[in-house]
Amino acid sequence: MPDTDAAPPRLGDFTATSRILPLCVLAIAIGALSAYVALALLKLIGLFTNVFYFHRLSTDLLRPADSTLGLWMVAVPVVGALLIGLLARFGSDRIRGHGIPEALEAILIRGSKVEPKVAILKPLSAAISIGSGGPFGSEGPIIMTGGAFGSIIAQFFKLTAAERKTLLVAGAAAGMSATFASPIAAVMLAVELLLFEWKPRSFVPVALASATAMFLRRYLLGAGPLFPVPAHVAAISPGALASCVLVGACAGGLSALLTYSVYASEDFFKKLPIHWMWWPAIGGLVIGLGGLVFPRALGVGYDVIESLLNDQMPAKEILLLIVVKWTIWAVALGSGTSGGVLAPLLMMGAALGGLLAPYLPNMGPGFWPLISLGAILGGTMRSPLTGILFTLELTHDLNALLPVLVAVTTAHAFTVLVLRRSILTEKVERRGFHVSREYSIDPLEVLFVKEVMQTDILRFPGTQAADDSLQRADADEKSHNQWSYPVVGDDDVLLGIVTLNMLRFRSRPTSGGPQAPSLLRIMHQDPLFALPDESLRSVVYRMAKSGITRLPVVTPESPRKVLGMIMLTDLLKARAQHLEEEQRREQILPLPFLPADVRTTRRYRADREKAGA
Repeated sequence: MPDTDAAPPRLGDFTATSRILPLCVLAIAIGALSAYVALALLKLIGLFTNVFYFHRLSTDLLRPADSTLGLWMVAVPVVGALLIGLLARFGSDRIRGHGIPEALEAILIRGSKVEPKVAILKPLSAAISIGSGGPFGSEGPIIMTGGAFGSIIAQFFKLTAAERKTLLVAGAAAGMSATFASPIAAVMLAVELLLFEWKPRSFVPVALASATAMFLRRYLLGAGPLFPVPAHVAAISPGALASCVLVGACAGGLSALLTYSVYASEDFFKKLPIHWMWWPAIGGLVIGLGGLVFPRALGVGYDVIESLLNDQMPAKEILLLIVVKWTIWAVALGSGTSGGVLAPLLMMGAALGGLLAPYLPNMGPGFWPLISLGAILGGTMRSPLTGILFTLELTHDLNALLPVLVAVTTAHAFTVLVLRRSILTEKVERRGFHVSREYSIDPLEVLFVKEVMQTDILRFPGTQAADDSLQRADADEKSHNQWSYPVVGDDDVLLGIVTLNMLRFRSRPTSGGPQAPSLLRIMHQDPLFALPDESLRSVVYRMAKSGITRLPVVTPESPRKVLGMIMLTDLLKARAQHLEEEQRREQILPLPFLPADVRTTRRYRADREKAGA
């Protein structure tokens, strides 16, 4: 019997089941593991920084700018990049890039399956890259590494691809939460960028993993915030709020330029007549030269971000920082080395605010770097809620909520209109896959079978002969698109289904041939069916699973009585209705101050559009 035979469907706000409980248990374990993975990655970065720049064994986090190597600093990023090229070629090329596109690719293409060696090689390559002066953050690699461990753990259990995705994203969010002390922003990044859904079955495990990682971070790395700032004034003037729009527009423009520069660099490297294994070494040479010009541009640069947020850098130094950091970051990232993008974006965003601050209303030290920092996240990552919450969690300055909201929204709107893809999704698109970042309720979910089913259908009694049924089907015009016919008993009780091809095959070929069988002998018994109060989406799933595109609609109670038929073409009615809501424009209320001829013209056009529809 079909699965719909048990009971009428029970509709609710959400589709979560008890399957969410074991996922939560696994997610909490993954969150705890990811916190320790984040700690291990930071220790590795400290170790390689000490080895490369200070020639000692230590895990203390030091700045490459404090090294006394002199001109030899140029060679250090080259050596590190050569090691990364070797790891990528002979280990796994999945370690190339900044982590988040690779996590997206694992979700979209590989059924959320990540190779175990990636969980080892990705943090190792990122630690070498950043430790040798790479101008990257650790968040992209830890997102990919946490996701890799989440995927590996999921592969030990009998789970669906959707459940594996949830655990992969749980590991990614936990890694970000532990790195930045930003549990809420980590969950929002998962929702806006990685999950491709907004459902309790994914949100709850991801949130628990992020919370677990944040809880352990307090004991492993400290509670945060990462960049504490003095609270700014809560009341903001209209002029300052308008300036937030300007900062958001400038950040949106910089976001677009940053994205273009990274992929222009990648296109340049693809044209080189050498193997991609050597590309990071060229990027490393550019990093080394940039380090000679401005040493503080090397490495993660959390200390630089903190200086910017506290107005401790002069304008000339900020300008030099932007030029050098932008150049070495774009070239190195385009070369295919390993490292994250969030920390560099935070630095360049704060630097932009520092440059604009002298020309904007005085709102206190570090106010405009803080606002610009959030705006650059919203514009470049195209995840506005993540950008807002991330900024607040990094600084704990809740008074900045309103101006950050305005600036981030403006930057997001700017880049959405200017750029087709974000810096995080362009790489996935270049590999031949489309990523849609918009979430909406499926119109098939809010319409029911009874709203679109056909009631004027052809049905046959079970005792009728096949050839008689075929004659009726051929003579009845309304059945020409029906193709599938309910076989009914007394009171239209559903007995089975026959198709047009079955009737043609089993009908009597000639007048002298054997008697054609009755429909009871040739029909499909226990056919799939639909119920009038089912959502169209559940019917679509049933059709997709069975390959049957026409289902009888029957009463919920037994015995099942035929009410009509639902066909694939009927399901398009919901799509057509949604399309009309999206595209049809009409003026409902007239504007009294418009001249009468304008109002008449608009009404005429609206009437013509309605007649055409």
